[in-house]
Amino acid sequence: MFEVFTQLADWLTYTVLNLSPDSKLGDAAHFFIEDVSKIFVLLLVMIYFIALLRASLNVEKVRDYLAGKHRGIGYLLGSGFGAITPFCSCSSIPVFLGFTSAGIPVGITMSFLLTSPLINEVAILLLMSLLGWKFTVLYVVIGMSVGIIGGFFLDSIRAERWLQSFAAKALAAGQNKATPDQPKQEHQVLPFSQRHQFAKDETLEIFGRVWKWVIVGVGLGAALHGFVPDGWIETYLGDGQWWSVPAAVFLGIPLYSNATGVIPVMESLIINGLPIGTTLAFCMSTVAASFPEFILLKQVMQWRLLAIVFMMLLVSFSVVGWLFNAFSSFL
Repeated sequence: MFEVFTQLADWLTYTVLNLSPDSKLGDAAHFFIEDVSKIFVLLLVMIYFIALLRASLNVEKVRDYLAGKHRGIGYLLGSGFGAITPFCSCSSIPVFLGFTSAGIPVGITMSFLLTSPLINEVAILLLMSLLGWKFTVLYVVIGMSVGIIGGFFLDSIRAERWLQSFAAKALAAGQNKATPDQPKQEHQVLPFSQRHQFAKDETLEIFGRVWKWVIVGVGLGAALHGFVPDGWIETYLGDGQWWSVPAAVFLGIPLYSNATGVIPVMESLIINGLPIGTTLAFCMSTVAASFPEFILLKQVMQWRLLAIVFMMLLVSFSVVGWLFNAFSSFL
């Protein structure tokens, strides 16, 4: 299926650009052209069809549905909803306030917010094409587990005590709000023409937002793939030393990317010998524990809650990395 992208990269790299296949520049250019062309085509095709399915999704109804559920079910549903919606750190504050205003417990809200940047349809698509279905399934399970366990923990310590005052008032008002029975309006299924237009607009909007991250991510991956000396990563970080996992987590904190941009880097690190667990810990930290994410969340959380969430993520990502390194032979 993907041979056409390899052939395109061969032609552009070795015929049009006249680069030697034995040179580092030729190797990096081939990696870049093949991955960018493959990812762009997959994005355009798959986002359109996924958007067709999402055209009937009513976000407000999902939010209201979560508000009345048992906590355990709520964590699972909140994490699952985060996995299928393309929210990122720039959307975190309005989403957080929307959920708290509906009276949804902080733990369920955080299950959503912790999962959403880690998993989305683009990330799943790229992981499936680059690293296979086993890694993709495990990544989704782990990402949702981080959200579910994190939400349960935050509820158990009554994390709502450390919200900013306006967010705490919104939560209290939402939980105390009377909910009289009202006739529910039947949700109308859009005709295909409108769903097609929605899917088209969604495809252009998402592609317009993520294409630059694909370029940056594949570019970094190509540089690692083509110019890092053979065996360097494997020699210094590839033996699975216990400290390499938390080191990778801390290294990812100052950086920022979304799941789309970081996956090509993940692929290149694995190809160059970095253990899967160490690579995954670095990438999860970059996506979900970066400084920009926490600067935004500081506007709705007090420092104590922000520090708890931060440490919870660092510990979670380190444990995930150690487990993946331990069981990598089964992947």
